[in-house]
Amino acid sequence: MSVTPETKWKELDKKIAVTGQISVDDIAGIAAAGYKSIICNRPDGEGGESQPAHTALENAAKAAGLQFAYMPVEVGQVSDEKCSAFHQLMQTLPGPVLAFCGSGNRAQALYTRNTDASTASASTGTQEKVEDVAETYCEPADKRQTETVAACNWDDVFDIVVVGGGSAGLGVTASLLRRRSSLRIAVIEPSEKHYYQPAWTLVGGGAYAIDQTARNTADVMPHGAEWIKAAASEFAPEKNLVHLADGRSVGYRQLIVCPGIRLAWEKIEGAQETLGKNGVTSNYLFDLAPYTWSLVQQLKGGKALFTQPPMPIKCAGAPQKAMYLSCDYWQRHGVLDKIDVEFDLAGAVLFGVPEFVPPLMEYVHKYHAGLVFNSNLVKVNGPEKIATFEIKNEAGEVTRVNKPFDMLHITPPQVAPDFLSNSPLANAAGFCEVDPKTLRSTCFSNVFSLGDACSAPNSKTAAAVRKQVVIVAENLLAAKEGRELRAVYDGYGACPLTVENGKVVLAEFGYGGKLLPTFPLNPVIARKLYWWMKVNLFPWVYWDCLLKGREWLAGSTESK
Repeated sequence: MSVTPETKWKELDKKIAVTGQISVDDIAGIAAAGYKSIICNRPDGEGGESQPAHTALENAAKAAGLQFAYMPVEVGQVSDEKCSAFHQLMQTLPGPVLAFCGSGNRAQALYTRNTDASTASASTGTQEKVEDVAETYCEPADKRQTETVAACNWDDVFDIVVVGGGSAGLGVTASLLRRRSSLRIAVIEPSEKHYYQPAWTLVGGGAYAIDQTARNTADVMPHGAEWIKAAASEFAPEKNLVHLADGRSVGYRQLIVCPGIRLAWEKIEGAQETLGKNGVTSNYLFDLAPYTWSLVQQLKGGKALFTQPPMPIKCAGAPQKAMYLSCDYWQRHGVLDKIDVEFDLAGAVLFGVPEFVPPLMEYVHKYHAGLVFNSNLVKVNGPEKIATFEIKNEAGEVTRVNKPFDMLHITPPQVAPDFLSNSPLANAAGFCEVDPKTLRSTCFSNVFSLGDACSAPNSKTAAAVRKQVVIVAENLLAAKEGRELRAVYDGYGACPLTVENGKVVLAEFGYGGKLLPTFPLNPVIARKLYWWMKVNLFPWVYWDCLLKGREWLAGSTESK
C-alpha cells in the first residue's frame, strides 16, 4: 500500500503506517485506503478539548469494520515494555495497521525500536550513557562534543527539546519544523492556554477584546511537535536531560531554553492580596487587563499611580503605555484635570533609547503627568489605598514614602524562573547565558536560548523573538550539521508606544540603542498607521506568521 500525497500517513513498511491525531471524520477514509486496524497511542485529553476521546474513535472504527486498540503512551515514555506490548498488538491485529499519537513520532518509535533481548540490553546501556555524558562541561562551547547521545539509538532522546511554549518556544519549533520536518521535537509547556500578551495594554485601554488574546495551546502547537504537558523543574545539561515536576526526565540531543520570565509579585509586600480590587490592577495579567479598563472608566477624580520596577522586564514600554492610554481617555472625557497622574520609575530615564524621549515627554506634558525617577514600589495596603515607595536621592540614600491612590497600576518586578536561575545554564542574574550574536550557550555547545529568559542585552519583546527565532533555528541546525554558525542577531527589538488611542510611536532598535527602523519614516513621530498595525497587523503576524514558521521581515544577518 502506498501513501497518497493527500494523506499525512507515513508508511513504515507494508504492515504499518503512522500518523498524527485523527478525527472521527477520518475513519471512513482510513477504511477506504485498505487499513484493517487502528492503534491509538495518544492518551485521552493530551491535546485539550479539541482532541476526540478514544471511545468515540473506537465506535466509529467498529462501525466501519475496523479493529481498534487503545494503548496510550505519554510523551517521553517509550519504554521497552511499551514497545513489547505494541509488537504483541501488531501480531494479533489484522493488517495493515494505522497507528497514531499527537504527531506520529511515538507510534513510529514504538514500532521501529527493536525489543529483542540483545537490543533491550543495549537500550539499558544507552540509558547509562545518557546519564554519564560529558563529565566536564566547563570547557569553551566550541570544544565540547555530545557524540555519545547523538550516536545512541535510544528513542526517548529527542532531537530537540524546547523548554517553554510561549511565543519563543512555539515560534522556534515551527521554524525548525519548516526547515526539517523530520526532526523529533518535544515542547515542554504546562499551560493549556497560549496568550498574545502584547495586546493586554490595548485591553487595559479599551481598544481590544481580552478573549481575542487567548487560544488553546493544543490549537497553536506546531504540527509535528510533541507536546509534553508538564512543568520543567531542573536542567541537567551535563547529562542532556530536563527533569519535570511530575518526576519524569526528558533526554535531548539539542536543547532550546525559552521558559520566559517570572512575575515576582512577592517582591511587593501586600500586592498579591489586593490585586483585582481596591483600585489595584496590572496589564501584565490576563485576568486584570479588563479590570484596568473598568477602573479607567470609573475614575472621575483623585490620584492615579503607575509604576515601573527595576529592569529587566518584558516590554519595557508597557508601564508608560498604560498611563498614556488612561490619560487619553480621561482627557477625551473631560476629567483629566481632576486626576493627579504620577509615573514612578525605579530607573533614572523615561526610555532607554534617547531619541524617543523627547516625543514621549511631549505626551507626559500634554497629560500633565508627574514623573518620579528612582522610585520603586515595595508595598501596597489595598484596603487603605496606600502605596509605599523606596526613593533614592542623588547621594544614593533611600527613604520610604507613602502615597495615597485611587487607582494603582502595578508593573511587577520580573526574574528568571527558579529552575533556570538555579541551573548550570544561568549567569549571575539568573538568565540563560548566551553569546549575544549567535544565541548559543557560552558553556554548553548543544544548548541555545531565546526570548525573555536569555541573557542577550536586548529589549524583551515579541518583536525581538521574531528575529531571534530565525537566528536560533539557523544556528542550531548549523551546529547539528557541523557547520559554522553564521546567523547573527543584532539585538533587534520593537516597542509600539501607544501614546494615545489612535497613534503609536514605533520604537525599533538594536544593541546599544542603535535605531533599526523597518519603514522609511521618521521613527520618533506618532502615527495613525502604526496604531493600525498595532491593533490589526501585529496580531495577525503573531498568530499566522510567527507561530507557524512564516518568517516575514524576520531574516537573519550573516557574519562576514
